[in-house]
Amino acid sequence: MNALPLPSVLPPTAPDVAAVRAGNPDALAAVYRQHAAAMLTLALRLTASRADAEDVVHDVFVALPEALAHYEERGQFRAWLLRLTTRVALMHERRTARLERRDSLDGVATVGDVERDVLVADHVYGALRTLKPALRHVFVLRVLHELPHAEIARVLGISISASEVRLHRGIQQLRQLLRRLA
Repeated sequence: MNALPLPSVLPPTAPDVAAVRAGNPDALAAVYRQHAAAMLTLALRLTASRADAEDVVHDVFVALPEALAHYEERGQFRAWLLRLTTRVALMHERRTARLERRDSLDGVATVGDVERDVLVADHVYGALRTLKPALRHVFVLRVLHELPHAEIARVLGISISASEVRLHRGIQQLRQLLRRLA
């Protein structure tokens, strides 16, 4: 009787959602080890700031046990977690924009740190940072994370055609910016 050998590297296991919901720190740590890098990359691309991206990932994990009350365990957990990260990043960006507007009214200038995404060349990342957030969000979700326009529309609360238009405008602007830099 020949038994199949066990693979030397086991595939990642699905998180124990019940344990995370219950606040088990080991289960939460396992989810963090498995998904934090992808979440940080997405948040960095959406916020264009490493400090803000780290805040977003932190906020997601702090609220994760409670957020899992809305998780129905259909589809991929990773996709759900990235959608949650997107929502938190957008809320964080809106909150930051309100604070910056308030600070600028008080005469206090706020300057964000220029961060570099190691996955994107410096000049391309710089061009991406110059896009308006609405265009950058759609570009990142569609081109870099390959979400369909219907999903982008649902996450951002816009129509599918608005998502398509924003992607088109974002690509046009990036092309113009990159031509100038070349």
